[in-house]
Formats: sequence, C-alpha cells, structure tokens
Amino acid sequence: MKITQVEIYRLSIPMEPFVIATGTMDYAQNTFIRIHTDAGLYGVGECSAFPMIVGETQDTCISVAQDFAKILKGKDPLAIADRLADLNLYIAGNTTIKSAFDMALYDLAAKHANVPLYQYLGGARRDMATDITIGIATPEEMAARALGFKDNGAIALKVKLGKLPQDDVARMRAIRRAVGFDIPIRIDANQGWSYEQAVEALTGLEPYKIQFCEQPMRTYNDHLMPELRIQTIVPLMADESVYSHYDAERLCKNDACDYINIKFSKSTGIHEALRIQSVAAEYGVPCMIGGMLESRLALAAKVHFAYAAPNVKFYDLDTCMVGHLEDPVTGGVKYNGYHIAISDDIGIGADIRAEFLDRCEKWVI
Repeated sequence: MKITQVEIYRLSIPMEPFVIATGTMDYAQNTFIRIHTDAGLYGVGECSAFPMIVGETQDTCISVAQDFAKILKGKDPLAIADRLADLNLYIAGNTTIKSAFDMALYDLAAKHANVPLYQYLGGARRDMATDITIGIATPEEMAARALGFKDNGAIALKVKLGKLPQDDVARMRAIRRAVGFDIPIRIDANQGWSYEQAVEALTGLEPYKIQFCEQPMRTYNDHLMPELRIQTIVPLMADESVYSHYDAERLCKNDACDYINIKFSKSTGIHEALRIQSVAAEYGVPCMIGGMLESRLALAAKVHFAYAAPNVKFYDLDTCMVGHLEDPVTGGVKYNGYHIAISDDIGIGADIRAEFLDRCEKWVI
C-alpha cells in the first residue's frame, strides 16, 4: 500500500472565548488531514494548535503539513515508525501537526486490519468519564459555573488558575463554598506561577481538598519541582514539562511529579504517547490524557489510546464541551453525561462532515 494523496483542511471551529493563564482562545485553531492510499483506504487526523503553549499556530501547522505530504507521498503508510521518523528527520519540534499525521497513519493501519483502533493497539474497553473545565473569571462567576456543572452531573471539575496567588485562593474558596467537598477538583495553573507564588498558592489552597495541580511553574523551573512537592501536600502533575518519554523519565527519576498529563499535541501523537505512559508506569507515576481544543474526532482517537494505555488513570476529554459552537464530526466520541465511549467501527471511527469541509480552506498534495 502506498500513499497517493494528502488533503489538508483549515478546521476552524467557532467557540465561546476561553480564558487560561496564558491567553484567550476565540476559536479552535485546528487542522484536519486525510491520507489517501492506492488501496482505496484513507486515514484521518486532527490537531489543535495552541500557540501560547506548544508554539505552533494554525498557519504553521498547515504550512508544515504541506511539506509532510510531499515527504510521505509514494511511501508505505503501514510502516508507521518509519513514516514518523521521516517527519522528525525533516523538522524538529512541530509536535502538534506531527500528531495529526500520526493519528491518520494509525487510523489507516487499523482500517487495513479491519478492526477498531483500540484493538489494533492491543487495548480493551473500560469505563471512562471526563472532568469539565472552568476557565478563569471572577470568583463569583467561577463558583456559579462550578455549581451549574455539579448540578448537571459532573463527576470532577478542572479549574484554571495561575494568576496572583491570593486571587486564585479566593477563586477556589468561592468554588468550594458553592459545590461543597464531595466532588473532586483538580486545578491547572498553566505555568502561571513563579516558584514563590506556587508555594504561596498551593499552601493557601490546601484546605480546599485539591486532587492535584497541573503545571504550576514554567518548564525552566523543572529543577524546582522536587522541592515544591516537599512544600505542599497538593500533588503535582507535569504537563508542559513532558513532551516525550525522555522528559517523563527525567522528571520521574528526579521525583519531580506525582502525575503526568499526556497530550497528543505535545507527544507528536499516539506512538510517543504510548511510550510516555509506559515509562511513567515503571516509576509508579499515573498519567492523564488531555488535550487542547480538539473536536470529537481527535477525542475519539484519545479514547482508543486510553483503552490501550493501562497507566492512564485520569481523563480530561472535555475539549469540545468548553465552548465549541459547532460540531463538525460524524461518529467520534460519544458522551452520556460526562461518561465517554466510542463505537466499534474500524479505525478511529470518525470523520468530518462534507458540508463543513466545503466551507474550509483546503490544500491537496
């Protein structure tokens, strides 16, 4: 089987403004690709650019995708490791757009094997439920949103923080007053605190029963993470500090984190994500699968991955629930409240509706 053509789409999904410590997103800056073959099969992949985190924009993803398409054309898509090596040899970084190609190659391989992707990966179904994220706002606004989610059946809340410590403590105080202590709350500082601020914020947040704190500091402060763990009882999760299994081993070996958040946009996709969760498992460090602002297509791929990744214990798969104003996906992840599942269709089991793609800017290589 050979790759004959690659379609690239600017998949802009309008959304309500979403505020985190590093900025505001007004639409999901996604890229969608289809890798076609001479066997009549095609694989689909999607990535979501988050410039202030990973350093890629939708435009850079689209530009590099065109180069990737030229590199892969005429080659065997089933040799996934070789194809990903081709991309890594061409350009360093650019992990977000690489993840879309990784996803499409795995989708193709599972379709060729005529099985759902999780079965191709050697996984099995299990019960999964996502948290739901609350963006940064006033304490009163965040408390109201938290209560609304709880009343709607949410099983866990993820609260964005990372501003001034005293303000963040006030936000969490208001939220706990609103929802009580019987619902798990995890927080995400998105690198917003200095070391001193992290100590102040986390010790101030200890009375509010925090499940864990994602990425309290900038990655250049990774060497301070072991000391920060000593200063607080709040468990720490590494997110932006872990792009590869080498990063995972470095942090785990240094006792720098309690958990690791895996995102395809950082790991370059499924291939490396499986290695990250495996390395973390060797150190007894559980993982979470998270994301940027992907649609239900990429989220379906993440469920397939999680079914095949036993060390993934937490699920932050609400990216299309935090303000997407349009759903362009056929198939994909299914939500029963906050419980999530996928079908047993072959491959990822998802695609983008033709009428939505007709409105998207397109390139064919």
